[in-house]
Amino acid sequence: MTKKIVFTEKAPKAIGPYSQAVSAGGFTFVSGQVAINPETGDLMNASIQDQAEQVIKNLMAICEEANGSLADIVKLTIYITDMNDFAVVNETMQKYFSEPYPARATVEVSALPLGVNVEMDAVLVCHE
Repeated sequence: MTKKIVFTEKAPKAIGPYSQAVSAGGFTFVSGQVAINPETGDLMNASIQDQAEQVIKNLMAICEEANGSLADIVKLTIYITDMNDFAVVNETMQKYFSEPYPARATVEVSALPLGVNVEMDAVLVCHE
């Protein structure tokens, strides 16, 4: 099985030794995205809604680079630092996703990189 590295300038560069995404075996595995504006490199650390929107926009850019879209995501994992933000993240997600929704897990964690409050990673079906 071969793997293809997916990279776009329209999403933040990796902040560690990993790729934005890797396509292999008919799927694209998108690394965790945080609320960094790829145009400025600035951390969007405002409200949880603003952070979630930026994260989803970053996911969208990587999906597009992999010849897909948010609709091709089959598994989404959301990491949040406060489960009280669950409803806001759900509302934000509904702006960008429609049925049939991807499978999903939401996990409360003690901390995330750069002090953000939300991070998401995804698996999507590849379109070659």
